[in-house]
Amino acid sequence: MERDRKRPGLLEKTAEVLDLPGDVVAGLPRVELTGSRELRMENHKGILAYGSREIHISGGKLVIKVRGSNLELKSMNASQLLITGEIDGVDLT
Repeated sequence: MERDRKRPGLLEKTAEVLDLPGDVVAGLPRVELTGSRELRMENHKGILAYGSREIHISGGKLVIKVRGSNLELKSMNASQLLITGEIDGVDLT
């Protein structure tokens, strides 16, 4: 029996019932950029590389590369982090 591809999966149903964004339920990274001076990220999996010009963050299946100058990891806990500095670009790989 072929599975109906239009039927929502368990994660989608859970997100809908709990009125939560699907990315949060699925554990996907959520990146918020405020201007060119601040980047907040939820659901990270750790720092892979750290420097004043580039910071690489694990997002599970994605790697988020923050490029700029005077970059600084201002705060970090198990699920969230804050990077400040002159952010020139953000790459998702």
